[in-house]
Amino acid sequence: MAIFTGAGVAIVTPMFSDGTINYDKLGELLEFQISGGTDAVIICGTTGETATMTREEHLETIRFAVETVNGRIPVIAGTGSNSTSTAAEVSKAAASMGVDGLLLVTPFYNKATQNGLIAHFTAVAEAAPKTPVILYNVPSRTGCNLQSAAVAHLVKNVKNIVGLKAASGNLSQIADTVWACGRDLDLYSGNDDQVVPIMSLGGIGVISVLSNVAPRQTHEMAARMLSGDVAGAAEIQIRMLPLIRALFCEVNPIPVKAALNMMGMEAGPLRLPLTELEDAHKEQLRSALLEAGLLQ
Repeated sequence: MAIFTGAGVAIVTPMFSDGTINYDKLGELLEFQISGGTDAVIICGTTGETATMTREEHLETIRFAVETVNGRIPVIAGTGSNSTSTAAEVSKAAASMGVDGLLLVTPFYNKATQNGLIAHFTAVAEAAPKTPVILYNVPSRTGCNLQSAAVAHLVKNVKNIVGLKAASGNLSQIADTVWACGRDLDLYSGNDDQVVPIMSLGGIGVISVLSNVAPRQTHEMAARMLSGDVAGAAEIQIRMLPLIRALFCEVNPIPVKAALNMMGMEAGPLRLPLTELEDAHKEQLRSALLEAGLLQ
């Protein structure tokens, strides 16, 4: 059984002005997502600025999410690293907290071979053998592309590797991956502008940045695809495109945190090396939020 179907939010980590984590506000954002129909929470992913967290912050944020959500929807923890031993240690710790799944990004900077990626993911998954794992392929951020054959090898040979967050943007490669893996793979869109295309190839949901600001619309788009209402899902996909583009006008999560702040959700600042949204993009984002009916 899949960890989740539908729309999972890659949730931001709200912060105080001094850069410390605002757990009270994180609790409010989690409740906003659950009340908005979100089907799963992905905590400590790219959108959560995990790359600038200490180990203690990383684990405490995962623990907080698990305790706050309290089984109402699945919680999936981002525990990937470019160090295999680090990813294994954090994954084992997250599993002990009761997360429903792990999200493992390809090792960044190292640029491992496909054999190296297979060995890396196998070792990390085996550190938490009872917890399902979703692989995360996002070459634009990592400089590393997890190929179809490697995904197929992993889902067929490592019992708890069950899914892929596909954010390559390459629909041909994603189709090849579905062909290579068959029924062994739970496929999720990793790009908000490709939810309908990827789900049409057999995907069962999305791990979404858009859902931070539009949980109900993102859930509805995925739900319509799952129910076979492709036209209805496509209408939402197209209608939300201006906002999706605005949310990626600068590197994620710069725009989505700005959007939440514009909406009065008090997500706070970013940690360096990320900086605040440039003035040139603020009007684009504000206009897109207004068009989507998310600002008064």
